[in-house]
Amino acid sequence: DGYEYLVHSAAPLIPPDAPFRVRVGGPDCTQPYDMALLNVSSMSFGALSGNALRALNNGARKGGFAHETGEGGLTPYHLGGADVIWEIGSGYFGTRAADGRFDPRQFADKAATEQVKGILVKLSQGAKPGIGGVLPAAKVTEEIARYRGIPVGEKCVSPPAHSAFSTPRELIFFIAQLRELANGKPIGFKLCLGSRVDVLAICKAMLAEDITPDFIVVDGAEGGTAAAPPEYGDHVGLPLTDGLMTMHNALVGTGLRDRIRLGASGKVASGNDIVKRLIQGADYTNAARAMMMAVGCIQSQRCHTNHCPVGVATQDARRARALDVEDKSERAYRYQKATVAQAMRLMASMGVSDLSQLSPHLLRKRVSPTEQRTYAEIYEWLSPRQLLVETPPTWLDDWMRANPDSFTPTGLIRA
Repeated sequence: DGYEYLVHSAAPLIPPDAPFRVRVGGPDCTQPYDMALLNVSSMSFGALSGNALRALNNGARKGGFAHETGEGGLTPYHLGGADVIWEIGSGYFGTRAADGRFDPRQFADKAATEQVKGILVKLSQGAKPGIGGVLPAAKVTEEIARYRGIPVGEKCVSPPAHSAFSTPRELIFFIAQLRELANGKPIGFKLCLGSRVDVLAICKAMLAEDITPDFIVVDGAEGGTAAAPPEYGDHVGLPLTDGLMTMHNALVGTGLRDRIRLGASGKVASGNDIVKRLIQGADYTNAARAMMMAVGCIQSQRCHTNHCPVGVATQDARRARALDVEDKSERAYRYQKATVAQAMRLMASMGVSDLSQLSPHLLRKRVSPTEQRTYAEIYEWLSPRQLLVETPPTWLDDWMRANPDSFTPTGLIRA
């Protein structure tokens, strides 16, 4: 039970010469970006070595895909020529004032960097939703401290929540502020979903202010390379399938889906993973764990000790030398190219010549020993603006409780 498979066509196609790309940029974006179907997900300098990031960035440059920075700041290791999505977390590393708050002047200066193609505000991540990131003191070198704006040799802990905003409406205003400071580059946010009410509250804020992000990245609770308490990894947050379909349906139901692109991150590793996530509502995907393996990670689980034996997750210069940047750059490039090519081949076998042709009817799941059904049959899919016109009973309580001025749901209201 639970086995899933893609539906092939009796009239398969030949894959196109070039992979599909997805344009990211809503109505208020003046510098849209064409995103690849698979990109490097967020991994910070500090969590990874400079050599690991150089290898990933060089691979992304060769393959023309994007490299997310992680919340540890925009560093020279991210600026090797690849297209970069600069992630900003609650610690505001790299754009941090002396009191730890967001610094607009630093942000505007760095956002103007040519390689920066978009900015991603991290609300939460799949590995540990609801708590901030932690970098052990042993890994906080002078170099890392300089890029993050923090003391050397002290444990670096990000706050659980942002200080620049505290409500859905304030989040939307912050996104508008960042887009203006970045001179019209795409602005998005990332989160691991918990309550559907939170998502609907953000949608209500978007509608009220007519301000939308250019993209949203949904992080699955099963994903994440970050060090995290086991109970968070095992018991907090929605898996990617549930979170992605919830976000997609909320945007469709509020009439906002055509303005916002969705990225999916959470154990994406193969071509069929990409195709499944596109069917479930994503426009593109990101990978962290698989990209780490491409540059040599052997999952020795010593990341937090600074003793990574292959030079991937360490700030020990001697250990980092174990990672051959030129060789691993080529491996990252080949991995992404081959995986996307396989996704394109799968879609051609399904008779798909355009991403718009992917639908829940093309993904089936075995639900019992004698029955298998499509995602279109198993799950509820909202129609455009349905939440605004005639809210379905299955969404009504959450819709009524969603408040654009608070992430805390209002009291339960029944029709």
